[in-house]
Amino acid sequence: MNSLEVEKRQVVVIGAGPSGAIASALLKRNGHDVLVLERQRFPRFSIGESLLSHCLDFVEEAGMLEAVQAAGFQTKHGAAFAWGERYSDFDFRDGFTQGMGSTYQVLRADFDTLLANQAEQQGVEIRYEEEIVAVDFSGACPRLAVRRLGDGHEYQVECAFVLDGSGYGRVLPRLLDLDTPSTFPVRQAVFTHVEDRSAGSGFDREKILITTHPAMQDVWFWTIPFSNGRCSVGVVAAATRYAGRPQDLDACLKQFVAETPSLQRVLANAVWDTPARALGGYSANVKRLHGPGFALLGNAAEFLDPVFSSGVTIAMRSASMAAGVLHRQLCGEAVDWENDFAIPLKRGIDTFRVYVEGWYDGSFQDVIHYQNAAPDIRRMISSILAGYAWDERNPYVAEPARRLRALAEFCAPAHAV
Repeated sequence: MNSLEVEKRQVVVIGAGPSGAIASALLKRNGHDVLVLERQRFPRFSIGESLLSHCLDFVEEAGMLEAVQAAGFQTKHGAAFAWGERYSDFDFRDGFTQGMGSTYQVLRADFDTLLANQAEQQGVEIRYEEEIVAVDFSGACPRLAVRRLGDGHEYQVECAFVLDGSGYGRVLPRLLDLDTPSTFPVRQAVFTHVEDRSAGSGFDREKILITTHPAMQDVWFWTIPFSNGRCSVGVVAAATRYAGRPQDLDACLKQFVAETPSLQRVLANAVWDTPARALGGYSANVKRLHGPGFALLGNAAEFLDPVFSSGVTIAMRSASMAAGVLHRQLCGEAVDWENDFAIPLKRGIDTFRVYVEGWYDGSFQDVIHYQNAAPDIRRMISSILAGYAWDERNPYVAEPARRLRALAEFCAPAHAV
């Protein structure tokens, strides 16, 4: 790196989204000096709008729960699933794992800004519109080259440790060549916000609605209601499912909805007033979650799939875990990032992975729509859907692949007849 002015800090967090805000606040609450560098200006649009209950455990840990509860977000008690005329729902308040029951469905621009502001109120310094352009982890201390987007001014920051919470920006994976292909097929989401006018349609605004396309079981929709009478609507499908459909994103999304009668009824009176967007190839993975002087949080490390809204939960869980390990390290303790952070974090991610794979091969959909499920098993599944994928007291977390396979065989339509 060129010799520019060098600022010395203790911890640099890349990104002011949920993982960055939570990690920086937790470190600050433990007395550490933290600088957050965020490329964008908040508020800014993001998807991942339906939070899981486990998220609020970390919001509470970071001292932000009261502010979130007072913000007027749409209360969420669970998840509903529709497929043809079948309908099944899970109430997160009736779960196996002790923890938060209800959560929220949020406009991420508002939610992320609230968390970042809460971190600042706790003493965290956040610099917006500042981009990491180069990194050097070869010396005794990590060094970052930073460019201010407003005036192009460049400077360097030297610190003891870097946490990358840059989300889809994936700053360190790009700069350190850590990316590795995801094992998931390439899928694309097309989505928008609408004024839903869904009163009388049976739409439960206190649950996310996940709808399976009646003719293509691997194609699904999210419908996420907000407290302002609007909702987020999106379709997720493999790239091949878009072949022959309108190039215009609004027309494409409306065509998918029109093919799905139960969702068409919910949105029959909707006002489609916002241009649709597309996001594709979002599943990501990395060679490792940490290295000398850095650790990766949330989507900067790995993103599975949006189907169970696990992204923000994984982001916040990784932030909490990394902040705890880093606090011990900064206090002089010997820590093992692989055994204290990476391996336990991956256990929960891999649990989610099993159920995501089961969703797309249809086996988990059979479980969800099975009408005679034992209440105790429903509670175990409900807790996973609520985000508690790290609670190994839950048999469906401790042995997810084996348990789901056995349960799916029992719940398969041929068996259920």
